[in-house]
Parts: sequence; C-alpha cells; structure tokens
Amino acid sequence: MTIPTVLVLPYPAQGHVNPMIILSQKLVENGCKVIFVNTEINHKRVVSSMVEQQHSLDESQIKLVSIPDGLGPDDDRNNLGKLCDAMLSTLHATLEKLIEDIHLKGDNRISFIVADLCMAWVLDVGGKFGIKGAIFWPASAAVFALICNIPKLIDDGIINSDDLDPLETLKVQELEHRRL
Repeated sequence: MTIPTVLVLPYPAQGHVNPMIILSQKLVENGCKVIFVNTEINHKRVVSSMVEQQHSLDESQIKLVSIPDGLGPDDDRNNLGKLCDAMLSTLHATLEKLIEDIHLKGDNRISFIVADLCMAWVLDVGGKFGIKGAIFWPASAAVFALICNIPKLIDDGIINSDDLDPLETLKVQELEHRRL
C-alpha cells in the first residue's frame, strides 16, 4: 500500500500558515506525506523561523515547496487587494505546473489537496488532475459563521456591502461558489 501524499496550501497571510503547518504535522502522524506549498516570501519566513527555534519538520514526510505570489520584489504584500489580484492571475498556472512536475517525477503523486478557504480555487486546479480535496478554515468557527452569513446580513440591511474589506469579499465569493 502506498503512502498518501497530500498537497497543503495556506493563504499567505498572518494566522493562516501556522495552523496549516500544524494540520500537516497531524496528517504525517496519521500516515501521510505532505507537500506544503507556500509563497516564496512565506517560505523564507517559515524556514527562518524553524532555524531560529531550532525546530525542524520531518523532511522525509513534509516537503516545503515555494511558488511566486505574482508580486514584484518591491510590491507591498500588506495590500491584500493587490496580493489577491496577483495571486489569482499567476498562481493557477504556477500550481498546475508544480503538480505536473510532481506527477512526472512519479514518486509522490498527489492523492489529495487541502486548501485554505481563501485559496479554494486550488481545488479546481486539482480537479484537472483528478485530485480530490477539502477546504480548511484556520480561524475560529465564530468567524467562519460570520463570513458565511455576510450575504444574509447584507440582505437584511444590517451591514452595507460597500464597506466590505476586499479579502472578506473574496471569501464570500468563494463560499457562494462552493455552496455545500
């Protein structure tokens, strides 16, 4: 029996990467290999943090991989609207190529994908290769419930859609696209 390989991809923002690393460690504890895909900037941060804390992941079971986020070296990655636009325009093709390259090597064919809710489009990329997946929400259930109810809050006139943060708008669009 082969060991399942799970591709894990967090949204590149504070509070998203660490929970996905913890999930990856749990997947390894339960018999999976993990390919953890991060943007180049966050990849450097994760590796640097691991060195500073003298902590390492089991590299035979968790492989850290980086891909570009689509922004230039001097672009502001704190501008979430700009970051989202850049990622949506470049990461799709980059991730597709990464999966193709992994499958061409043949040793760790991806069995499953776990994507951050903010990166739910990744499941569409996986679908092109026949890879099933799941969405992971790294924050509290209360925040998830609030985000799921934004359309109703707008319809009821409780909040104004013009005041939504671009990232929240993206999350709402992903949820609408992926109704359970």
